[in-house]
Amino acid sequence: MFRQLLKRLQLSNKVQLLDHVPDKAVTRVTTLVSDLQEVLGADIIKAKLEKGETVSLYWGTATTGRSMASLTTKQKSDSFKAPIELVKFRAEYYRHCITSLLKAVGVSIEKLEFVLGSSYQLTPEFNMDMYRLHSIVSSHDAKRAGAEVVKQTDSAPLSALIYPIMQCLDEQYLDVDAQFGGVDQRKIFALAKEILPKVGFRERAHLMNSMVPGLTGGKMSSSDPDSKIDLLDGPEIVKKKLKKAVAAPKVVEDNGVLSFVEYVLLPISALQTGEPKFVVERREGEPLVYTSIAQMHSDYREDILSPQILKPAVTDALNKLLEPIQADFQANEEWQKVEKLAYPPPPAPEKKVKVKKDKGSRFPGAAKKDVVAQPDGHVEGPGSAEVNVGKAEEGLKNLDVEEK
Repeated sequence: MFRQLLKRLQLSNKVQLLDHVPDKAVTRVTTLVSDLQEVLGADIIKAKLEKGETVSLYWGTATTGRSMASLTTKQKSDSFKAPIELVKFRAEYYRHCITSLLKAVGVSIEKLEFVLGSSYQLTPEFNMDMYRLHSIVSSHDAKRAGAEVVKQTDSAPLSALIYPIMQCLDEQYLDVDAQFGGVDQRKIFALAKEILPKVGFRERAHLMNSMVPGLTGGKMSSSDPDSKIDLLDGPEIVKKKLKKAVAAPKVVEDNGVLSFVEYVLLPISALQTGEPKFVVERREGEPLVYTSIAQMHSDYREDILSPQILKPAVTDALNKLLEPIQADFQANEEWQKVEKLAYPPPPAPEKKVKVKKDKGSRFPGAAKKDVVAQPDGHVEGPGSAEVNVGKAEEGLKNLDVEEK
């Protein structure tokens, strides 16, 4: 869950710290976007800060797996991906998780607002604006916009074309100044920048985080629990996941463990203490103390920092971070209840009932209902002759005996 979360938490916190200071807007914008991969419309944010106004940010999440991805000032928690009957419960579960996480890292939630997309997407006004946008967006452009975030198939459902347009329109109905997300959202952001002014809505800024690898290498996936850390993962589960994590010696590319430090642990320490810091204990020699990911990359390439000492350090740091969040969960009955409703266990497979086959009364060893076995082994009853010697006469007739 933590991959992009802390960079976005850091971004949100920067906005709250800076939005009340009207001077030096250029410097503040530079600070605000320094850790991002790309920004579209930075001048929009600059203009707001120059006026001493608050910059409102929107980040939308699909309530699929138990782990979340991020947070900003405004959040939408609806999804085409999750079963519709579970969306409400999962959105509530996310609210508890994010609130507890913010408390754990010392970030104010005073300006945080959670918004369900369905609270405005089902209104006549939203639907009418959707129709207006449908009339100016080609199917080609809609498909291209969602190429990185919507599953592409030869015969895609219509929702794959509608989804990007809805996300664009969210900016207007959430009344935000900027939308925030991963760089995989870039084509949707570019579409919003192009089409919203065409129907009379103002253009928004778009802030993009870099995409980072999961613990197992490659893209982090909600369908692969080993690729990410969940807020409710206990110490032993975290230890097991980090032990299995892909972290080839001397290789920093696609290294999920180093990415955890870069995108989670270093930003957390900056939020809590004012400066980034990560410590790696060693059996021999002084601990390795890092204040930048560049330092870590350099030592990792030189094998000064090895996977054998990095993984335990990351494990300890994550468990320390998760401890107060999990304590909140254990003390909150409402959170525990909604967690079970949001992610119910899969139904147990039905046990197959073995049906006894009726083989009839003529197969060898078949019991006779009209005979009773006696202590000495012989049987008595109407059918005793058949049991003892069989139907002798019929048997003899069936024999083909050649007389000599």
